[in-house]
Amino acid sequence: MKVEVLSLGGSVIIPKSTDNIDVKFLKEFKKILLSFKDRNFVVVAGGGSTARKYMQALGSIGVEKKSKCLIGIALTRLHARLLTYFFGKCAAPQNPTNLKDIRKLVKKYKVVFTGALRYEEDNTSDGTAAKIANYFRTSFVNVTDVKGLFNKDPKKYKDAKLIRTISFQEFNKIMSKMQYSPGQHFILDQHAAKIIKKHKVKTVILDKNLRNLKNCLQGKKFLGTIIQ
Repeated sequence: MKVEVLSLGGSVIIPKSTDNIDVKFLKEFKKILLSFKDRNFVVVAGGGSTARKYMQALGSIGVEKKSKCLIGIALTRLHARLLTYFFGKCAAPQNPTNLKDIRKLVKKYKVVFTGALRYEEDNTSDGTAAKIANYFRTSFVNVTDVKGLFNKDPKKYKDAKLIRTISFQEFNKIMSKMQYSPGQHFILDQHAAKIIKKHKVKTVILDKNLRNLKNCLQGKKFLGTIIQ
């Protein structure tokens, strides 16, 4: 059975614009994943703005970086549990925290949800998803709140252009210039960029348009960025 690895950004689960869980999106997301009879999925949940609120609160009283990261990890695992309940019996009842358990569960269940596996310095849920994709020797799809990688911030500049394809080396070069901070909200974290470059993990970045995601998973034309 083929395994697909997806990273579902916290900003997709709980959009910042509403600050509420996007129930409609999650219901449709479930339908799409279950429509693929030829593969199973590992979905890594992000912490999003919810995690950042907790981190910012701790930062305001001078709590050290590791503790802020640990509370972010807890939020990703909470989101993984939420998604497990949404998918019901077709999802693994456990949210694994290591690669061996993920492998065991994905053989038995259609979808396995997880958050961060363990604390790693300068890592986010994207890095976790990239590591899992490399472990399964498969591609990695990052579902986030922007259409892909742009030549400049599309939320600030109307003339920003989508980069449809980029090499591992060029992408890593862009990401290595950015400084990590707990709860950061980049299109893909620096740790993930290093993993996909080192192991040549084909990576797709796209937004939460579910028809677009389905086209991507079906190997059809879609809108987004491919890193390869």
